[in-house]
Amino acid sequence: MAYIYKKIIHEKPYYYLRVSKRLKGKIIVKDIAYLGSDVEKIKENLDNLPKKEVRSAYKNITKFLQSEYYLKKVKNLKLKENPYIDKKLLEEIEAINLHFNNHFMKLDKKTIEETYKNFIIDFAFNTTSLEGNTITLSETNKLLRENLTPKNRTLMEIYDLKNTETVFFNILEMKKEIDHDFIVSMHDELLKNIDEREGYRRHDIRVFGARFRASPFIYIKADIDNLLKWSKDANFHPFVLASIFHHKFEKIHPFADGNGRTGRMLMNYILLQAKYPAFSVRKSRRGDYLDAMGLADKAEKTDPKYYKKLVNYLAEEMIHSYWNNFLI
Repeated sequence: MAYIYKKIIHEKPYYYLRVSKRLKGKIIVKDIAYLGSDVEKIKENLDNLPKKEVRSAYKNITKFLQSEYYLKKVKNLKLKENPYIDKKLLEEIEAINLHFNNHFMKLDKKTIEETYKNFIIDFAFNTTSLEGNTITLSETNKLLRENLTPKNRTLMEIYDLKNTETVFFNILEMKKEIDHDFIVSMHDELLKNIDEREGYRRHDIRVFGARFRASPFIYIKADIDNLLKWSKDANFHPFVLASIFHHKFEKIHPFADGNGRTGRMLMNYILLQAKYPAFSVRKSRRGDYLDAMGLADKAEKTDPKYYKKLVNYLAEEMIHSYWNNFLI
């Protein structure tokens, strides 16, 4: 497999085309070409290499070039340190923001629609499977693309995915302020034909396995009011704000069911309103997700000591999600 390797010497990058192969049970790594130290000239240097060396890794190389190009632009901005996120991750988030607004959102409407269709398959699969949906990624693809119903799955699981798709495409067009009606409407649409209980829960609950106590039902509206006021007044980076909002929402746990799915959709809505892309939280990293959320549960207010792990984790998920879904 071919890929671009970056080596930093005295804070200056040097790029190489590297190949790794498995030979007799061992991984053999070899640099086959030096590509220079200017990321903007790498493509030109690659064009001079034999096509067979580059074609097999075209997508990975393109991903690297795009991310590195925009990362270089961000580094020139000399971003300030942020107590909630590692600087390297913040720079990568801002590189994504530049690519999203300066490249992706300027593509033709049809290409954008098709890209979002690909994304929602990934997002719907992950956000529902985090809550126990057993439909596979391949089955999700067939369901949402071809309306082919998977065998031996429940109707509730099928509605779970279809509702997620519907709500996501709705929020892409919305410009509404988040309020009680907005939150309840989003939740009720996500759980349509799944759970007939609408609106905030009317009873107290215990969240099994959680390290927090959900808000007593009589205080849910007041706690959501406080969360909404906090989000309007907070002077945080948009990604940090969306991440902390997500955790605080989950800790209130305002619904009898569907809190995680609603919380992740709200987090993406906040990002989209701030002109950042939506992203998926992967099922495969569910343990890391719960650990980071669990540490944040200890925070009295918004102490970075308890929130940085969560914000860093979600940043890693955005970086992975973006370059695998929005690279065009």
